[in-house]
Amino acid sequence: MRVNWNYIKAVVLLVLIAFLFAFSSLRNAERNVLNVAVNFIGKDNLFITQETVDKLLIQKGGDLTKVPKDILDLNGLEIALNSNPMIKTAEVYLTVNGEVRADIKQRTPIARVSTYASYYIDDEGLSMPLSANYTTRVPLVKGYVEKNNLENIFVIAEKIYNDEFLKTHIVEIYQKQDKTIILKTRIFDFEIVLGNLDRLDKKINNFKAFYQKAKKDKSLNKYSKVNLQFENQVVCTKK
Repeated sequence: MRVNWNYIKAVVLLVLIAFLFAFSSLRNAERNVLNVAVNFIGKDNLFITQETVDKLLIQKGGDLTKVPKDILDLNGLEIALNSNPMIKTAEVYLTVNGEVRADIKQRTPIARVSTYASYYIDDEGLSMPLSANYTTRVPLVKGYVEKNNLENIFVIAEKIYNDEFLKTHIVEIYQKQDKTIILKTRIFDFEIVLGNLDRLDKKINNFKAFYQKAKKDKSLNKYSKVNLQFENQVVCTKK
């Protein structure tokens, strides 16, 4: 019987490669984490700092540089980070060179409630605490506000946040007990009466048209109230 040495060599080579790969993988898994890197995704407003993230990671996993990679609980680290009220999403993973990376996306506040309690409303309509590290400039919300019922405030706050004209000019949202809304501007001493939020886009467009005309006429300082509740018209009250 003729021996096929080429076949035997191929089998031996495959076994050797498999052994070396398994050995290498085992040795690699037994090695400790080399470094921990935190990456903040999106805007630079750091409501939560890298130091805070590092503390959260240490509280959950101890000194990660002393932990073997094969017993590293990445899911547990993600849960610990996502439990922080300033973090919107956190993804923790291990790179091929042995570095633990945490990609952090922070929550985005669009308004700040300032009543009996102080907190932000984020871009999903949820409350979020104030930060000791950073204060962002967003409209203040005053009046009758319930923390468990922010839907009405969120609608107008989101509208302001996504509109450069309103974002530039509106500094305060006041909600009355009947849920009607009054806005205040940054520069001019008049209030904008929106009423309820029906036909909101139409009301905003009417206000923009009024503003441009009154600015051209240099009459913006003459009014104490601009009422947008009426169909297809802006009713102004002079000082």
